[in-house]
Amino acid sequence: MRKPSRDEFFAEIGASAARLADIVKSNDQDLPVPTCPDWNLRQLATHVGRVHRWAAEIVTTRATERVAFDSVPDGKFPAAAAERAAWINAGAARVVAAIMDAGDEPVWAFGELAPATFWARRQAHETAVHRIDAELAVGQAVRLDAGLAADGIDEWLGMVAGRGYRGADAAKALPAGARLQLRATAPGAPAADAAAEWVVGNTGAGLSLEPGSGPADVSVSGPADRLLLALVRRAPADDPALAVTGTATLFSGWLAATPF
Repeated sequence: MRKPSRDEFFAEIGASAARLADIVKSNDQDLPVPTCPDWNLRQLATHVGRVHRWAAEIVTTRATERVAFDSVPDGKFPAAAAERAAWINAGAARVVAAIMDAGDEPVWAFGELAPATFWARRQAHETAVHRIDAELAVGQAVRLDAGLAADGIDEWLGMVAGRGYRGADAAKALPAGARLQLRATAPGAPAADAAAEWVVGNTGAGLSLEPGSGPADVSVSGPADRLLLALVRRAPADDPALAVTGTATLFSGWLAATPF
């Protein structure tokens, strides 16, 4: 499936931030966010606004080490209701501008150096998922482009299989020797862009990730947006839009051990 461009990532950051801002402006700040059980709408918005400013600070300063999350400028959610939507949108604009200015200059990226454009992809998916959290919290329809969703799956699997993943139980997500195949589809797309596939395995020494199809103990397929939502636990493992074949408990076990 076609990988989104940098400009598409920028557009998603802005659009998802604006959607979140609209929801925050129109709803009770204490509204619980079921897909982030410890947060209400205010805490969700604060997190997104701070994440944007944190990434912008990393990129702007060309940081080569982690920047303290709580130290970023203008990181406090406004007390005045009239200022909240503008604060959310300003954070999105700040991180996009910082990345555009830095281009491919190396910056800190979760324990290693990467081109600053790394943060375009990371912030696009971070913002989209949390915009979806807000939409689910207020009972509104969730929409996500299939290409962006497939890229979100690719990024997420790469993070989970990487050594820097924060989830201590990631290696327990699959028994040693077990393999999980995932297939994301884009109904109506040209044949070349209609599907993306991955196989995740536990080699006994850790998790491996391979693009494409292959033998697996459990296979999960479905529309890219629904599959992404299931993988980041914004939709249930038994979502009727997904087809699961093989040992279904391996998929539910994977989800339990890999929180977003």
